[in-house]
Amino acid sequence: MSGIGPGAIAPDGSPVDFYRRLTADDEPRVIGSVVPRGGSLLELGCGTGRVTRALLEMGHPVVAVDESADMLAAVPSPAEPVRARIQDLDLGGRRFDGVLLCSFLLNTPDDDLRHAFLGACARHVAPGGSVIVQWQPAAAIDAWRVGPVRTTPAGVAISMTRVERPAPDLAAATMRYETPEHTWEQSFVSRRLTDADLAAELAAAGLALDRFLTGDRLWFRAVPR
Repeated sequence: MSGIGPGAIAPDGSPVDFYRRLTADDEPRVIGSVVPRGGSLLELGCGTGRVTRALLEMGHPVVAVDESADMLAAVPSPAEPVRARIQDLDLGGRRFDGVLLCSFLLNTPDDDLRHAFLGACARHVAPGGSVIVQWQPAAAIDAWRVGPVRTTPAGVAISMTRVERPAPDLAAATMRYETPEHTWEQSFVSRRLTDADLAAELAAAGLALDRFLTGDRLWFRAVPR
């Protein structure tokens, strides 16, 4: 994964100044449909806190985790920022009503890293709690095409400028983010995961699929087995 453009670039290639311009989309609604108001949340890969802010406003105490100090610098109070790699995270036995793994991190092409991400979710979710994951199901990755994606409320035009399929289960893409003043690009590779792959990955981490949370199946709830 790599990124180019003005300002800091996070280790995963995410351009920090671009993400500072974003606000939450439907993430708070999806999360709120599972975790009651006031439930504790662990947000893995929080970035600049665009979702964190909305979760705080909903009354959730949030521990916000990211590898990038530049990203964490933008996370709003009173969230508790933790600088760490997700795969290394160990909060000393703390458990949360909801553990969030968003931004399609589950689709990393690194199988060991995916296992480690889910392991971090499993060891931090409370009994009876929820692991809430945003992923790209196989059909979504199969539909990737070069062209415009959307324009954000802040006026950032997002487009996909490159799609390659180097293997049957891999897709490589480049996203472009444009404002009148700045342009950023971010390139990444995603693993195409089937429903059977998902079930196996969750089981290996001691989790099980409870249900999909949206009609497009981009969000699901998993629970401890």
